[in-house]
Amino acid sequence: MNIAIFAYSKQGCATARNIASYFAGETLRKFTVARLEQSDFENIPRPSSAFYGEQFSWANAMIFISSCGVAVREIAPHIQDKRTDPAVLVIDELGSFIIPLLSGHIGGANDLAKALAAALNATAVITTATDINNRFSVDAWAVKKGYVIGNMKTAKAVSAAILEGNVPISSDFTVAAALPNGLIHGEAGKIGIYVGYQKKAIYGQTLHIFPPVLHVGIGCRKGASAQTIGQAVAAVLEEHHLDRRSVKCVASIDLKANEPGLTEFAKKNNWELHCYSAEQLMELRGEYTASSFVQRIAGVDTVCERAAMMGADHLIVKKTAINGVTVAVAAENMEVSFA
Repeated sequence: MNIAIFAYSKQGCATARNIASYFAGETLRKFTVARLEQSDFENIPRPSSAFYGEQFSWANAMIFISSCGVAVREIAPHIQDKRTDPAVLVIDELGSFIIPLLSGHIGGANDLAKALAAALNATAVITTATDINNRFSVDAWAVKKGYVIGNMKTAKAVSAAILEGNVPISSDFTVAAALPNGLIHGEAGKIGIYVGYQKKAIYGQTLHIFPPVLHVGIGCRKGASAQTIGQAVAAVLEEHHLDRRSVKCVASIDLKANEPGLTEFAKKNNWELHCYSAEQLMELRGEYTASSFVQRIAGVDTVCERAAMMGADHLIVKKTAINGVTVAVAAENMEVSFA
């Protein structure tokens, strides 16, 4: 985690040092104005607009030991998207109050403020409506779990609806019986939350939450291009109404570990590529679509189905051959929980 702390007085620098001790093991930079001459701080240059823009891009969290006005003026030109903006917190120079100013949920500013307040014996000043009303925050929960939010506009509409009443949630997986305030079990309603890997429109307005649970197994001819592989995978996902945002990894046999098209395809999509030996693949129990040709060449009866099942729990798409590429998809089991 990259942390940037900004202080503008000697007392603020002392508070910054105290805060910095909380982040042991993290990458942390402390900044102050040149006139304070603090040997353990970097200088804030003038003019400073480009400087704060650089820190805004670099940091996961920006902590201002200052008034809210100072922080607002410095970050305002650089705010872009709540999905990517860093957490921004303001702390008074005595370290008494900690205010999450930006990215309270997705960026984690609210949780960071609470943690710092507990460590520093300070007061966290939380202003987001779902938090102060003790209602479920779908964006904070999704980020905490490592899930992908399908549409931020719909997420905002869900949060507004939760403040007014209860919103239904459904899933392809088991949903915990005990739900947080603002959610109910149900598959009907004007607006609701669906947690899964399929493209489903369950409610009048459906917020899709995609957990990374899909393993895409791939077999391919030597020299298959990244484009050819990508087209085959995209066709399979589309045919079975599977959303690519739920793909966790791609997998194949170790004979393909250095296949340029396959490695390029995985890298382009930011998916991990896992390759297994024939022996590892053959150890998997179950019924698979066998090929005598693949058995002779690779030493395993099928590559894509067995590779997809490595680390997964059930096969949801059997071997599909498209232009010299074979694709299979498996899914992990999970429970939708709120702990």
